[in-house]
Amino acid sequence: MRNFHYKKYKAESLYDYEPWSITENEFKIENKHHNESIFALGNGYMGLRGTFEEDYTGSKNETTPGFYVNGIYGSEKIIYGEEAPNQPDTSQTIVNLADWTSINLYIAGEKLDLLTGEVIDYERTLNMKEGYLKRSFFWISPKGKKMKITITRIISLNYQHNAVIKFNIKPLNFSSEAILTSKIDGDVTNHHHFRKDKVVKTLDKGFSGYGAYLMQYVKSTDLSVNFAIKHKVNDEYKDDYYLEGSSGPETIVYEYRIDLDEGKEFSLEKFVSVYTSLDISKERLIRRSFDKLNQAYNVGFENLKKEQKTFLAKYWDDVDVTVDGDPGLQQALRFNAFHLLQSTGRDGFSNVPAKGLTGEFYEGHYFWDTETYIIPFYLYNRPELAKKLLVYRYNILEKARINANRVNLDGALYPWRTINGYEASGFFMGSTVQYHIDADIAYAIYQYVTATDDYQFLYKAGAEILVETARMWYSLGSYIDIRDGAFCFNEVCGPDEYKPGVNNNCYNNYMAKFNLEYAVNIITEMQKEVPDLYYELKHKVDFSESELIDWEKAAANIYLPYNEKLGINPQDDSFIYKNPIDIDDIPDEELPLVKNWHPLTIWRYQVLKQADVILLMLLLGNEFSVEQKRANYDYYEPKTTHDSSLSPAVYSIIAAEVGYYDDAYYYFNQIARLDLDDYNENTYQGVHTAGMGSAWMTMVYGFAGMRNYNGLLHFKPYLPKQWNQYKFTIKFKGREILIKINERGAHYHLLEGADLTINHLNEEVVLSTKREVSLSLKEID
Repeated sequence: MRNFHYKKYKAESLYDYEPWSITENEFKIENKHHNESIFALGNGYMGLRGTFEEDYTGSKNETTPGFYVNGIYGSEKIIYGEEAPNQPDTSQTIVNLADWTSINLYIAGEKLDLLTGEVIDYERTLNMKEGYLKRSFFWISPKGKKMKITITRIISLNYQHNAVIKFNIKPLNFSSEAILTSKIDGDVTNHHHFRKDKVVKTLDKGFSGYGAYLMQYVKSTDLSVNFAIKHKVNDEYKDDYYLEGSSGPETIVYEYRIDLDEGKEFSLEKFVSVYTSLDISKERLIRRSFDKLNQAYNVGFENLKKEQKTFLAKYWDDVDVTVDGDPGLQQALRFNAFHLLQSTGRDGFSNVPAKGLTGEFYEGHYFWDTETYIIPFYLYNRPELAKKLLVYRYNILEKARINANRVNLDGALYPWRTINGYEASGFFMGSTVQYHIDADIAYAIYQYVTATDDYQFLYKAGAEILVETARMWYSLGSYIDIRDGAFCFNEVCGPDEYKPGVNNNCYNNYMAKFNLEYAVNIITEMQKEVPDLYYELKHKVDFSESELIDWEKAAANIYLPYNEKLGINPQDDSFIYKNPIDIDDIPDEELPLVKNWHPLTIWRYQVLKQADVILLMLLLGNEFSVEQKRANYDYYEPKTTHDSSLSPAVYSIIAAEVGYYDDAYYYFNQIARLDLDDYNENTYQGVHTAGMGSAWMTMVYGFAGMRNYNGLLHFKPYLPKQWNQYKFTIKFKGREILIKINERGAHYHLLEGADLTINHLNEEVVLSTKREVSLSLKEID
């Protein structure tokens, strides 16, 4: 009986376990920051934190308003304590843009404020099935006026530049004149990171027959963003509009005077359109914004809402995973899938920020998290979006070449943290030693191509990435005599950021071998299958066929760490010789270690931030036996703090594979409800997009045991004892397959496409649209 290492506890949930929604039933100011992330809306192009439309009394520290456009960032010089040559010199930070949501209500001198008067039947609901945020409550003013307020906001998934708010007021015991003020406030700053107070300034603003506009400018990056707004009301009103601000007005104000009649509902609809200079030239921003604004205005709020529901119906048909037996996990899986959709750029020029578009932490940067933890979710649900994320990597390839040259390497070295394609991290251990990112991208290309047969992408874009990443690996490595002439990689860092600057990180070496071999295979294939495209690529990147020989030889001789005495794969040359430590003895207040221990303290112990060798066991799982995986799991799991949200899912998946089912379920709970239950107590900073993707991986890779090895799907499914059934669909090579797991077995039904051979428990099975195939489950001891 093994001793389970469970460092974290299951948090108390703030929300009831509803299948398609997240509901806040009581307004508590202490939950405000957390809920601003949970109730954020977005569409991959833009994102809005879940702040209120109306102001309220109290400290501004209790709220962190934020509106972000994917790819719009500011920059400033990175300040180092001591300069070193060839370090990144400028930062990239997503910028907080104008707050266009403000709507305030005044009635006979009293202002709607949830911290005054009395609030009854408060409810705020994120409707994930239909794609809107709705807040409703009864408010009794300090002077006794009772009214029902209902506010609904939508960021359109169909029209990525548009959003709308509908503000409803129904007086219940009075009639009175009222004033509604609606603003766009351009006087905003970032809440974190920038040393300067303001990096965005208002460049232009004004009114026209089309509505109002406000243009902002990020001087450090020469990027512009234009907002256009227009209102629609359902009753008679008197209006006024003006600019507000003491020095250089930066706020547009619309003021509506209305007569509220007892029992009659009044509504104000506020439409907004957002365009940036990444979309079109600056000279056309205002006109294009108004064009899109009027398009949404003419469609109208109710139709926008209906179209949102239709869009999501198709999305949920593709991505929904159902679980019978645990409503909390069911809710979490949908919450995660919903936020992933809201966070993902769909244009090939933007990506998935680590915090989505829900906050400023990690500066809005894109990491290798996308390829390893998010692309799998899209690959088997919406492969066209997986392709867009890989196209982004192709579009920044030239900058990756520049990054490689920065550290005296050939080929291309993709950045650890970036928005525009250049390395943006001033953290030496991260920005310079995480070479494995090249292999992670190469592996994602392999997974994409073997799952889609998209050879056009491979030959016209992916192959060029493979060539340049292979060149990087070959220039990074060396044949080391004392290692019997093995090809080694020194001063590197694997996924575990607590061990930078080590020699022969196991993950790094195996993945480098994969990258080199895959590049050789694809280039050789192109020579035979598409010689014209091969010669085009050869000319473009000045490729020498002798390079293939060099890569093949290096790959064959890469040092692959293994310790016979321990029966495990050492994480690197030094890990097993470091000081042992019982991480259960580390006080909770000292976690995460990265914020509490000096790096030198962390480095000298056998302690991991996140899955490293265990991640290797997942990605290249066909190269290791179950016994090897179990031995490595037993060795590394007690040494892992899971200070990174990238870790629990990987341990869950491998635990499931090696038969540690309680571990698997425990870690799955932790990652699935990471944000909803705030396991790491930092959701206020923004959601964890990689954790959301990896929760899906845990379901499909872990419990269903799915792997894609060389274009053949393998399944080793089992049913957790807590559940009655789970099911999901995947897309693979132009087919769609329904997988359903229950006590009666594993049931596979090919919903569309030609017959497909899969591997179930090491036996090949042919799937057909004509019938469902039912097979036995993996034995559970």
